[in-house]
Amino acid sequence: MPTTPSKAPAEATPPISKWAPAVLLGWLIPGGGHFLLKRTGRGTLLLVTVLSMFLLGLMMRGAMFQPQTGDILTTIIYCGGFLGDLASGLLYLLATWLGYAQADVAGHVHDYGTKFLVAAGLMNVLAMVDAYEIATGKKD
Repeated sequence: MPTTPSKAPAEATPPISKWAPAVLLGWLIPGGGHFLLKRTGRGTLLLVTVLSMFLLGLMMRGAMFQPQTGDILTTIIYCGGFLGDLASGLLYLLATWLGYAQADVAGHVHDYGTKFLVAAGLMNVLAMVDAYEIATGKKD
């Protein structure tokens, strides 16, 4: 007689109070969620990495994205780039509040700078996911 596979019990979603402080602090200060979770080595590595990428992007005079709509490709590029910049947290907020607004100009160095600014935010998103997994016990 064939046996039916038993279903594994569904994992309950962890309470937001358990992971939200680490994720929010990790967004605001790169590596901050890891410092809160007592993972200082990983937090330091993330802070140095995201900060270095962001500062290199600024020094290369990379442009910050502003959300624009239009055709689908323009919307994806500009809104996605804006979200990538915003994911840098306090670094992005300070740069914009202090008036950094480099115009998007042609040139390899400026283009790389723009990509470094977005990549810093995307690296911070990965750090926030890592902090979430550590806070919920899915990862050590």
